[in-house]
Amino acid sequence: MIGQILQKYFPMIRTEQEVLTEVSQKPALDMLYKSWNSEQQREFLDFCTGVKGCKLLYDPFFKQVMNPDIHPERLEKFLSLLLKKHVKILQVLPNESRMAAEDTLLAMDIVVKLEDGSIANVEMQKIGYAFPGQRSSCYSADLLLRQYQRVKTDKQSRQIKFSYRYIKDVYTIILFENSPIECKAIPDKYIHRGKTLFDTGLAVHMPQEYVYVPLDIFREILHNKGIRSELDAWLTFLCEDAPEMIELLIRKFPRFRELYNEVYKLCENMEDIMGCFSEALHEMDRNTVQYMIEEQQAQIEEQKGQLEEQKGKLKEQQSQLEEMFAQKRKDEAKIAELERKLAAMADHS
Repeated sequence: MIGQILQKYFPMIRTEQEVLTEVSQKPALDMLYKSWNSEQQREFLDFCTGVKGCKLLYDPFFKQVMNPDIHPERLEKFLSLLLKKHVKILQVLPNESRMAAEDTLLAMDIVVKLEDGSIANVEMQKIGYAFPGQRSSCYSADLLLRQYQRVKTDKQSRQIKFSYRYIKDVYTIILFENSPIECKAIPDKYIHRGKTLFDTGLAVHMPQEYVYVPLDIFREILHNKGIRSELDAWLTFLCEDAPEMIELLIRKFPRFRELYNEVYKLCENMEDIMGCFSEALHEMDRNTVQYMIEEQQAQIEEQKGQLEEQKGKLKEQQSQLEEMFAQKRKDEAKIAELERKLAAMADHS
């Protein structure tokens, strides 16, 4: 019955038996399928048969539907809602960031140049990493430096004197499927926009801006309050896999039916869909390992801090005890002196 909800809208969705039959008839696909554990096999069958919606946050699926080279208007609309300004994508930039290349926690990373010259970096994190502020600041600084170098080179090639007025805004947008603890501390907010401001009201424009979107928190609010805006609709499309919510989205915003249709068209090619799913699983495994390493490092640092604090307390207690013993020795010496004087007085009497 659950799979039939989506089959009403997407008749190309196949039954589980049809999927398994095709997989078993092709040795390479059968071997790949059997390499997955039972939970992964179940997940694959569920979205192929409409029991659950497809995971749009998996990088291959996201880029299939939201690829700015093919459908720039989709990402433009999403970014316009997120940034609260009209966005027009001028160019998709290669991600030459050394940091992004080294960071296995990144599951999806798209960099686009906008019509006004600003740059938007859209990232997806399946696992909320440690120190999100420090990381996103470094990514933003890297993008800003790349923009500076690119603009300066361009101006010099045209014999135009470089000026810092040519530097445009850099937006770092991070979607968290499982958000970091800093976001979980504010459970009633799912959009966090930030930029540098001066406490005096000094009117100096700082070009680096940030948007955090904790999708796990959004889903909790979504299930309680429903789809309340067009931005909610896009976030629902990206992170919700419950057929009932997908049906609600399609009814309220019919244009998303076309996007889901593309996803299920992809499912018709078993080689492609299994390749995309396998790639997503591989990235998730790498991310999980990296996350566990960082968590352990954070725990070790925390334990070190606790040990240092305990050492400090022990030293303080030891110092207090030494002072008490010293005072006790002084008191004992005074008592002994008094006893000596009393004894002397008794002898004279």
